[in-house]
Amino acid sequence: MKHSLILYILLSGLVSYLIRVLPLTLIRKPIRSKFIRSFLYYVPYATLAVMTFPAIITSTASPVSGMLALIAGILLAWNGKSLPFVASVCCIAVLISELIMGL
Repeated sequence: MKHSLILYILLSGLVSYLIRVLPLTLIRKPIRSKFIRSFLYYVPYATLAVMTFPAIITSTASPVSGMLALIAGILLAWNGKSLPFVASVCCIAVLISELIMGL
């Protein structure tokens, strides 16, 4: 069991290392393809969204309150409100919806 754990750790470290090093060694010229450049531009945003949105919905006691906070946050952010304001309103939305559902 102990040897397989060490093997798993080494293998995952190797894969992580290769993912970071191979693009640096294989791609030496600037990327000129508009499609690839735009794809690489949006990868961090897509990754952040994939990690964040499920956490927003499942971090509350009920998925309904998480969804209400997500909708409120999207609407406020879309209208250009500041991050502290959006975060505060989302917290208040969760609090109110949890209080209402708890009654």
